[in-house]
Amino acid sequence: MSRVSESQQTPFHDLDHYVAIPRLTGLAASQDGTRLVAGVQTLDDERTGYRTALWEVDPTGAAPARRLTRSTKGESSAVFTRTGDLLFTSARPDPDGSSTTDPVSALWLLPAHGGEARVIAAPPGGVSAALTARDTDIVSVAADVLPSAKDLAQDTELRKARKDQKVSAILHTGYPVRLWDHDLGPDQARLFAGDLAALADDPASPLPSASGEGETPAPGKHLELRDLTGAGRHLVEHSADLSADGTTLVATWAVPDPGAAVRTTLVVVDTATGDRRVLVDDPDADAGGPRISPDGAWVAYVTESISSPADAPVMRLALAPVDGSAEPVVLADDWDRWPGRPTWLPDGSGLLVQADDDGRGPVFLLTFSGALPGSDVVVERLTADDAFFSDLSITPDGSGVFALRSSYAAPAEPVRIDLAAFLASGAAGERTPVGAILLRSPVPAPALPGRLTEIETTADDGTRVRAWLALPTPAGDADTSAKAPLLLWIHGGPLSTWSTWSWRWNPWLMVAQGYAVLLPDPALSTGYGQEFVQRGWGAWGKAPFTDLMAITDAAEALPEIDETRTAAMGGSFGGYMANWVAGHTDRFQAVVTHASLWALDQFGPTTDASFYWAREMTPEMALENSPHLAVGEIRTPMLVIHGDKDYRVPIGEGLRLWFELLTRSGLPASDDGETVHRFLYFPDENHWVLTPQNAKVWYQVVSAFLAEQLLGETPELPTTLG
Repeated sequence: MSRVSESQQTPFHDLDHYVAIPRLTGLAASQDGTRLVAGVQTLDDERTGYRTALWEVDPTGAAPARRLTRSTKGESSAVFTRTGDLLFTSARPDPDGSSTTDPVSALWLLPAHGGEARVIAAPPGGVSAALTARDTDIVSVAADVLPSAKDLAQDTELRKARKDQKVSAILHTGYPVRLWDHDLGPDQARLFAGDLAALADDPASPLPSASGEGETPAPGKHLELRDLTGAGRHLVEHSADLSADGTTLVATWAVPDPGAAVRTTLVVVDTATGDRRVLVDDPDADAGGPRISPDGAWVAYVTESISSPADAPVMRLALAPVDGSAEPVVLADDWDRWPGRPTWLPDGSGLLVQADDDGRGPVFLLTFSGALPGSDVVVERLTADDAFFSDLSITPDGSGVFALRSSYAAPAEPVRIDLAAFLASGAAGERTPVGAILLRSPVPAPALPGRLTEIETTADDGTRVRAWLALPTPAGDADTSAKAPLLLWIHGGPLSTWSTWSWRWNPWLMVAQGYAVLLPDPALSTGYGQEFVQRGWGAWGKAPFTDLMAITDAAEALPEIDETRTAAMGGSFGGYMANWVAGHTDRFQAVVTHASLWALDQFGPTTDASFYWAREMTPEMALENSPHLAVGEIRTPMLVIHGDKDYRVPIGEGLRLWFELLTRSGLPASDDGETVHRFLYFPDENHWVLTPQNAKVWYQVVSAFLAEQLLGETPELPTTLG
């Protein structure tokens, strides 16, 4: 590939520059809408990890962003209190110096009107993000507690005993036992409540510095946390919401189902007494993402039907009265999109929700034309941008919405959506979507090494299939008529879509090297309707594969593409698909497969959520769609990548794939052990590769492998591999 002139260099042309790009994550608005806080991830001093600091963003867009926090441990999970104080979590040292255990994430308070942050809650198992009430000082947090501990004091004693005696054993009585990259247990999440008003009389002497260095001040008062839920494995990956008056907490609550399965219900908890009752318990669906209405009378949530090998899940919004006086009602059942977690309008007349749609993630407005819950629902697209929106916060007067906007053309940036202008543009159902107004971000958008376009084609069954296509900018003295080699990059999931910027799976790094990167949404992708998902349900090797080949044909027909130099790659389900591609076509010169499913009979019982797998495929279907059965047909060089801490796709998949490539493929190792295949193994990484230097190695090895196989170049491997 041709060289890039210095003037054309972007951060994507150098991996050291790329991993050092600051990254915006999370956005929180104050209760009155006058303040915004975002997280910014940056490299630590050793360049081996990321830490997050909190920055204030001007909601008017006039003033530049300013940094609020600074420590070696970082801060995250910002949320505002009723009075405008900022709460966040951090594992930085508590300045009172009283802690004798390993640092854990504590809850900190940064006063609204100046002063230094201080710890207000530090349970021994750490604390997750807080929930605050709009109209009172009640706050709720989740903390991990050992199951036999009666309170947090005893939890401290039990943890110390385990640590001193070097006991790591975990006794399980249920399922699952691990999740993604970590073991579950022995501690379990519990929900707590506290009253910030009790801290009002605390002198809270100022801290010496946000980094926790300097003279040690007198300790401040901590929240008195009331245990609301007690012991039990019910809050794994839970979500919750707190009512405006702080009296009611609604949370997801996992319950066991037959066959070691887990189903999610909703419970209502009284924050004063801890009394708990079931609000939603549908034997045919999971419930998640609860949001309590402004008046505290209703809960909006996402309901996801329990899938079967014959039927893909269906996701819809639903409403339930908090007092349990009526059965839940599904909203907009005829809207053929899968909604995310809802946000209420301030007057309770409707909901904002993000949903995947045609390779984008716009915001939609659902309004009720009559009294809840039996009113008709009108669904309208609010945002006009070709982008993905997240972290929605609506202003108290309902005139605007703050959000993070991202796409494959730009990473996350803070924006304001003019909801008032949208509502004034016409009657319900006839209004015009509005563009988002960019605020002054703490992070400038990086220059891209190419341009983004999209293509589409028609599959054999007449279904439309589309994709993003990232094309390189001609470099330096390069011939502008030169064609780019094509890299087919298959997304994971599989219930997912290429709709938003990813720092981990970033096509622009490959575009900077001269590749055209194709990001298709085949069958099973979200954002194209229920039937599009159903086409590939339980039949991964059929419509998803033929859709990928059809969109690749369309890309190869473009004048910018060199159809003689192509490769395929993917991770997770995308890795499964790369394995399937390798065994069912010889059209590509190289295949890269990361964290991939290989032998589906082996994968099913060993993944961290085997019960979910059993809902999608029968043993017969798994056998029919298993890539390992076509290993003898693989005649394409493959790069296998796997992390040992991957519990979603266990390392056994990668190990078996590697052994069978060397012994049974159409390109086996020679008698002296030489092979065209490669295996990049990360002993301490999980389903993703997250640490900066390992991520660098990942891209360096992938680039070297593709350069060798597609371009005939001698591979240049990183010296850190030894």
